[in-house]
Amino acid sequence: MIARLRGQLAEKQLQRVVIDVAGVGYDVSVPLSTLYALGEPGASVSLRIHTHVREDAFQLFGFATALEQELFERLIGVSGIGPKVALAMLSGIEPTDLRRAIAHADITRLTAIPGVGKKTAERVVLELKDRLPLPGDEQTAPAVTPLRDDVISALMNLGYPRAACDKAVDAVVASGTAADFEALLRQALRQIAR
Repeated sequence: MIARLRGQLAEKQLQRVVIDVAGVGYDVSVPLSTLYALGEPGASVSLRIHTHVREDAFQLFGFATALEQELFERLIGVSGIGPKVALAMLSGIEPTDLRRAIAHADITRLTAIPGVGKKTAERVVLELKDRLPLPGDEQTAPAVTPLRDDVISALMNLGYPRAACDKAVDAVVASGTAADFEALLRQALRQIAR
């Protein structure tokens, strides 16, 4: 089994990268959180790898952090959830937020992830709630406010992925420079454009 790949980023596409390791290109599926953490093609990269072997396929899934990999492996252990849905869940919400949503049985937050219905969210909470350690950063979690949710919704309606929206809005909220919807939206758009 392949556990880690270190090499040069040869290609970068949505949820997929090719890593050149000593002249061999490895096709690796990645969540958006990992994709955003990688540099541009040509950069040196190192990814944690989950090797998924099926009767008809041999797939590699890469992660920038141990938390992403742990969540992915726990999610695919839930009945009815395969690698594609697990990757979509990690792409639709930041890993710490996903862990928090599962720990707090936040079905509304989980069903906001594209491709995750109510039954899937309930099954994930039922099977993983007590198996995941509580996040150690509960005190630093961004406040969930109607204004924050409205801005994230507006950004998603503009076509931006949920993970990028969460990250941008949280960065602006943490800076404390925006007090109303328009200012928060404008600054979040600038943050995403960086």
